[in-house]
Amino acid sequence: MGSLAEETRWLDATNQAKLVSSNQITPLELLEAALDRAERINPSINALTWTWFDRAREEARTLPESGQPLRGVPFILKDLHAALVGTRMSNGNRAMKQAEYICDHTTTLVQRYLDAGLLIFGRGNSPEFGATPTTEPEAWGPTRNPWDLSRTTGGSSGGSAAAVAAGIVPAAHASDGGGSIRVPAACCGLVGLKVSQGRITAAPNRDETNLGVEHVVTRTVRDCAALLDATHGPGIGDRVIAPQPLRPFTEELTAPCPTLRIGFVTTRADGFHVEEDCVTAVHNTVKTLQSLGHRVEESWPKALDDTKAGTRFLALWSTNMSLARNGVERMLGRAVTKDDFELMNWTMAEYAKSMSATDYAQAVQDAAMYRRAIAAWWSDGFDILVTPTTSLVAVPLGEIVNNPASPMDPMRRSAEFLGFTQPFNVSGQPAISLPLHRTQQGVPVGVQLVAAYGREDVLLRLSAQLEQATPWANYHPNL
Repeated sequence: MGSLAEETRWLDATNQAKLVSSNQITPLELLEAALDRAERINPSINALTWTWFDRAREEARTLPESGQPLRGVPFILKDLHAALVGTRMSNGNRAMKQAEYICDHTTTLVQRYLDAGLLIFGRGNSPEFGATPTTEPEAWGPTRNPWDLSRTTGGSSGGSAAAVAAGIVPAAHASDGGGSIRVPAACCGLVGLKVSQGRITAAPNRDETNLGVEHVVTRTVRDCAALLDATHGPGIGDRVIAPQPLRPFTEELTAPCPTLRIGFVTTRADGFHVEEDCVTAVHNTVKTLQSLGHRVEESWPKALDDTKAGTRFLALWSTNMSLARNGVERMLGRAVTKDDFELMNWTMAEYAKSMSATDYAQAVQDAAMYRRAIAAWWSDGFDILVTPTTSLVAVPLGEIVNNPASPMDPMRRSAEFLGFTQPFNVSGQPAISLPLHRTQQGVPVGVQLVAAYGREDVLLRLSAQLEQATPWANYHPNL
């Protein structure tokens, strides 16, 4: 198995699916190769939490013979919200881990993964309730970056990103409420698309009007598009539904890319430092875009300079944490206490309790005005905004952790790391991180591209063009 595990290790999901559809390999053989890699590689990076190898093997034996675009491709779910009936899920929370909570239903998105033929065999580590941009939950311990084991994978989809970057699986489920797809993609040298609000249903338990969306992290743009083709569209009762694409997203990758008007920014109005490699990554990308014939200028939505935006985001984010706490009580069937949660998250949930209904409604209204102000820049004639994905290169593990003397320290440290991603969770626009730069030490650095609401087609078309001009697929970590 070692040979087949290595032969398929760096193949993307598209090529792995082709091996199965052409009968060069069976779904079970492809799965066993991934399970072999998981057993060998995961101990060094701690990417996986719960696994169910035998269940996946049985599903590999009983897959339909045809009709599934990703038939037989190994896959993992993020250990956050992605319910699959009969499997364990912890949401990065120690109380749920200790209780060995078992999902009693399957979400609409996870069912679409199954319908596409993906073989799901486990979950990727996540910080508790996805609250930080690093994956170091007290329940499971830190996930280590395959490119540098002393550094963070980013968060909150850090386990998924580490598993893909290390070659365990070619793609993995991820979610993004403030950067949690894009930041791990940047830290781990992957493609990470935060889709438009309402592009992929949050049914049945989550609200598609909230900050978070779900998709995947991948090594190639075409895998990102293929998985979007397999999963996009509304679910029952969705209140926000993104515009239907004019054609499959995979067809955008080979469509002619017209000359685009592109703006870029490398500074933060809140005064936080942007590391030199993150700035260099944008400047190099600007040069590439100009060489491809696009019109590029230093310009950005001035609403991004609003220094009060972070405070409004915190009001929404802390309310989500309070709801998460209520959810744990329902799932465990008992009242929860401070000992069941990490300190920062408990503190945020308590802060939310101190807000009035009017306070929250005001934050929602302010966010709506902020969204309109940001979107006006695209309405004025721009197609794409280019920014660093993160302000800092992947930070060392242990820098964003709970501090009993100052419960909100992780959030303040997170603010230094983030800043370019959060605005587009509020605006609901699609944004993608691409691995377009590396430090002298070989650590990946991401560049973020942002399009107007509903325009994943433009993002994917341009991303494919950049992937061809600046290929990254042959760069692999040396584990």
